[in-house]
Amino acid sequence: MGIDNFLSAYFEQLLTYGNAIGEIVLANGEIRALYNASLEDLEIRLISPLETGVFVVRDGRAEPCRYPELILTSALNPMPGSAMGSSILKGLPFVSEVLLKIYRTVGINWERMGNVRFAVTCKNEGYMNAGDRAGQLAKEWSRAMHGPGVSDFVAVGDVQIKAIGADGQQMDSEVPVRQMLEQIVAKMGIPPFLLGLSWSSTERMSSQQADMLTSELTAYRRILEPAVLKICKTWLRLNGLDDTVEIDWNEITMQDEVDHANAAYLMAKTEQLLKEGEA
Repeated sequence: MGIDNFLSAYFEQLLTYGNAIGEIVLANGEIRALYNASLEDLEIRLISPLETGVFVVRDGRAEPCRYPELILTSALNPMPGSAMGSSILKGLPFVSEVLLKIYRTVGINWERMGNVRFAVTCKNEGYMNAGDRAGQLAKEWSRAMHGPGVSDFVAVGDVQIKAIGADGQQMDSEVPVRQMLEQIVAKMGIPPFLLGLSWSSTERMSSQQADMLTSELTAYRRILEPAVLKICKTWLRLNGLDDTVEIDWNEITMQDEVDHANAAYLMAKTEQLLKEGEA
């Protein structure tokens, strides 16, 4: 209930799908509700290069909306000549798929290298029955490795034990993961520190991050302004008032948040270095 909740759902729909649709519901000559409509219920078409039309979808057919002046529509970064916006998630499936592959590979490598496998080789020189000899060694090795505590493995003869994969070097995943996260930052237009990336802790870089986020939020406000103005002007007209109104947004001050985030990061890094020094 309320315009705040309506705009919250409206804005989330805009970011997720690239388009947002709402309706001003009237009853008895006044605004009774603000309705967040489904994108499947309405269709926006270009009537002319400078005009869009709203159509209601019923039974698979699109009919012109009876009261288009009560419909609220917004598009996020539409392509030239199109009324359809672009979701901030557009282009992320490929990048996310590569990132998930890296994470899965890292998990497999850690499982393979952390859960050590051993190769036990025995040269059966002087033993006639190699099968019985191998079975005996396997039984003793299994007892030593799966016992409740530390146990010694005693064998007679030339027995060699090597850890499988111990000589293999794990691939460095930090660089490709960083590159994929940079792509996500570029696609979504969000500052890197929101994804846990700290490329620099200097004041200059922090100011750039704050300016980037402030510009992004200002752009979103410009997209939402027509919908907010339409709601306010409709309410004023229905109440017989002058519909002259303007939106006064609160000032965005992100530098304090950036400073707090950097301070928390530096504190955690200091604690980590102190623990490593004690170790």
